[in-house]
Amino acid sequence: MPDQETAKSPETSASSTRNTAMESPSTPPVVYPSRRSQKRWVIVAVVVVVLVGGIFLWRYFAGFETTDDAQVDVHLYPVSARISGYVQTVHVGDNEYVQQGAPLVEIDPKDYQVAEAKAQANLETAEASARALNIDVPISSVDTTSQLKFTSSDIENAKAAIAASEKQVAAAQARILEAEAENVKAQDDVQRYHLLLIKDEVAKQIYDHAVAAAQTDTASVAAAKAEEASAEQNVAQARSRFIEAMARDESAQAGPQRVASTRARAISAVADVRQKRAELDQAELNLGYTKVLAPVSGEVNKKVVVGLNVDPGEELLTVVPLGEVWITANFKETQLKHMRAGQKVEIQLDANGRTYDGHVDSIAGATGPLFSLLPPENATGNYVKIVQRVPVKIVLEPGENRDHQLRPGMNVEAKVYFR
Repeated sequence: MPDQETAKSPETSASSTRNTAMESPSTPPVVYPSRRSQKRWVIVAVVVVVLVGGIFLWRYFAGFETTDDAQVDVHLYPVSARISGYVQTVHVGDNEYVQQGAPLVEIDPKDYQVAEAKAQANLETAEASARALNIDVPISSVDTTSQLKFTSSDIENAKAAIAASEKQVAAAQARILEAEAENVKAQDDVQRYHLLLIKDEVAKQIYDHAVAAAQTDTASVAAAKAEEASAEQNVAQARSRFIEAMARDESAQAGPQRVASTRARAISAVADVRQKRAELDQAELNLGYTKVLAPVSGEVNKKVVVGLNVDPGEELLTVVPLGEVWITANFKETQLKHMRAGQKVEIQLDANGRTYDGHVDSIAGATGPLFSLLPPENATGNYVKIVQRVPVKIVLEPGENRDHQLRPGMNVEAKVYFR
């Protein structure tokens, strides 16, 4: 018995101790947080962070639109000949940068210098004829109104008509000398080109052109001699009129008709002067067109070489104005909701990775496919909706392309900022 009580005494002692601790009011119980509550707060924090980050990302990506379907664009300036002729000099090489107004090509000016001299001589002849006829008009008018014989003043006018006719003869003789000089030159050219043609050193087209020019100059000599004969005949007629004026009176009845005829001839002579002056202006223009100048500053893409015979309108070279480039960015139609002119744009060039600043200039009036040679036709039974792209013109800020790294046709990435 004592052994059993001794064995039970530890359990009894522990039980009594636990009861005493539970019944003691001075010691509070220890409470530990559960793991489920901790996980809940972590999840809430993660959701809040994701929402805040999503809002910021949404605001960031909603503030711009970007596209990599964008290229550098520019207006190309084709330079063509305005006259026909032989290319004598080419002043530029391939991919050479030129300033506006710089000489690019020179066409042989000799033919046009001769044409200018011819037009000048024709104008002087027409002016001399007009002066003579304008002197005859007041003579006839005085005879008709006064019905008197020639007075001393009328005789002086007749002498002036003779002097004017003699000037016509002098002008015609000068024209003969000029035409003969041109003819000698043309005949020499024919002989020289004939020798070159025999040696196959020149094209037959050039020899034929020289032969035709020689024939033309020969005809010009004959025409100049005919003009001289006509001028001399005019001198004789003027002298005859002077003698007749001294010998007899003008008929009063025939006076008005004579005055009208003289005035008509004078008007015709004035019109002829205007025509010859216009021909001279055209000859001077053609002579100026022998020098082809750069329409704008830019790089040259050369197509012409020395020795080429060109025709009016034939393209000689192309000038690329690198200082006037812009960007054509093709945005999807769903990206244009908030896009407006004047918005800031960042342009990244694929060639060197550099970023350029610009702004939206304008949005095209139609989608890209409508400007193609064969616009699409959607009125079909198998229609499939496709997101269209609209060209947007983007211009660079001043000074962004001063080094001319942006070349037409290069690919870029454009990013338009709405705010």
